[in-house]
Amino acid sequence: MTAHAVRTGVWFIGARGSVATTATAGCAAIAAGLHPPTGMVTETPPFTDIGLPSLTSLVFGGHDTLDCPLPKRAEALAAGGVLPHGLPSAVEAELARADAEIRTGGPLAGDTRTDEELISAFAADLDDFARRHELARTVVINVASTEPAPGPADTRLPASSLYAAAALRAGCAYANFTPSTGLRSPRLRDAVDSCGLPHAGRDGKTGQTLLRSVLAPMFVQRALPVRAWSGTNLLGGGDGAALADPAAAAAKNAGKERVLADTLGAAPEGEVHIDDVPAMGDWKTAWDHIAFDGFLGSRMILQTIWQGCDSALAAPLVLDLARLLDRSYEAGLTGPRPELGFYFKDPDGGPSALSEQYASLLAFAERLRAAR
Repeated sequence: MTAHAVRTGVWFIGARGSVATTATAGCAAIAAGLHPPTGMVTETPPFTDIGLPSLTSLVFGGHDTLDCPLPKRAEALAAGGVLPHGLPSAVEAELARADAEIRTGGPLAGDTRTDEELISAFAADLDDFARRHELARTVVINVASTEPAPGPADTRLPASSLYAAAALRAGCAYANFTPSTGLRSPRLRDAVDSCGLPHAGRDGKTGQTLLRSVLAPMFVQRALPVRAWSGTNLLGGGDGAALADPAAAAAKNAGKERVLADTLGAAPEGEVHIDDVPAMGDWKTAWDHIAFDGFLGSRMILQTIWQGCDSALAAPLVLDLARLLDRSYEAGLTGPRPELGFYFKDPDGGPSALSEQYASLLAFAERLRAAR
């Protein structure tokens, strides 16, 4: 393998979605010096000398069922204020190259292929991508829309699990940034256990749940009992439309509630509601109402409002995960990586408090540095 070939593939499931488009455009902009790497933990001092692949060495591709070209998708995100004005044209060549590497996913309506045939086809796409670009390794990251959790009567693997199985078959590290099933299907357990590949978590922690993972330990550490914790999310875009499905919303909310139950010891009263507001586009408002007891039983309330863009919050984390998983694979680390729980609502083990997860991530960086 030549020095030119030491490159890492980043294969997005949902490659034309908002998160993947923002990550692809953002990587190109940072690599060209057009913007700073805001939000990328791997660009902070504890991680800059541990052998991570450079941003210029990343090659993007993916699967999607949509046919809107990435440059057009980026223009729409810029019009909505997600990407900076002028950025799509500045990185148009990089977006076009990535778009040329996107293959049709599935299963589409009327697709008669079996699960095995779909997995083989997706794995073949990954093998072809790696061969043509002479990639050292490829990391597959699911950033597609949330799918409903499979029911007990379902006989087919959900789409997220088909892609995950294909990643293992093609010898790729894998991360699931969505609440969808992915590697967590019982039917993939043997393949996961024997794959010898690094993989990480489920459901990225970007906004409301990030704040919950910081606040919940505060109540525990200050001995303030939480009586109820309710939340509401207002969002539009593709996520809003997908989460209008009650089954998909339930899969999403399970991760938000898990953070509280793991930290507080039990799930408090209250629910999370998700409302699709198409006019909001890719922006989201998340509101939390926390009822807790103070000294001598005094009743207190804390309310938080989080307003932001999930795509811009998620994109730097996705790039972090691609680099950390690639370096893990290069260092010979296999199986679930609980050290990357910092990025997930549903991590593969490890602590649940964000501060403890960050400490675990720092220790992991030292381990990777020692493996150079």
